Amino acid sequence: MLAWLVVVVVIALAALAHRRFAWGYPAPRRALRRLAARDAAFLDAAAEAMFPAGGAIPVSGIEADVAGYVDDSVDRLPAPVRRQIRLLLILFEQATIVFPGRGRGGRRRFSSLDVEQRVAVLRGWTQSRFFLRRFVFISLRALLTMGYLAHPAVARSLGVAPYAIDSPICEADLLYPRIGEHPDSIPYGPEDLTAPSDGTPLDLAGPLHPDFAEPAS
Repeated sequence: MLAWLVVVVVIALAALAHRRFAWGYPAPRRALRRLAARDAAFLDAAAEAMFPAGGAIPVSGIEADVAGYVDDSVDRLPAPVRRQIRLLLILFEQATIVFPGRGRGGRRRFSSLDVEQRVAVLRGWTQSRFFLRRFVFISLRALLTMGYLAHPAVARSLGVAPYAIDSPICEADLLYPRIGEHPDSIPYGPEDLTAPSDGTPLDLAGPLHPDFAEPAS
């Protein structure tokens, strides 16, 4: 009898754990390479709390597709680092069991809380008396902020969107790949070298880089 009771308890706990950690997440808003649906749901929820609609910058965290940025970034990282980042996201998503949001249902996973509860939970991390909590939150804040600022509309609003520049190809371009890329990805050879810039100042009213230009209406 006792053995059957143990089995029933174990099955019940497993079902509850599955519901908590994996069940009920919406499909991601776009195809993802490395992140799971639960990771995207958490990032959307956290980005909405940190960068709400109607702020000084008109683009919200949801509209900035922070989850898509993190997925693209994680895809370029070594496997051990990818695992660390995904564990970080799981930690914040599930930590409401120990550090709940305010009000009713505060122990639900982070992405299931309402916006006010999520804001309070994140504030709790930043203001915690435990240094480790504040320190861990810095990593999450960096991910969210980099993803938000990388969105073209956000960059345009802040006046930091890059211009369309016809950059000369110099010797350094033959040696160093783009950030995060393998040296084999360097597309240039000695025959691609061009003359240096003639020193003409950048036209601040000139066109933006195509990736950051405002879409034609």
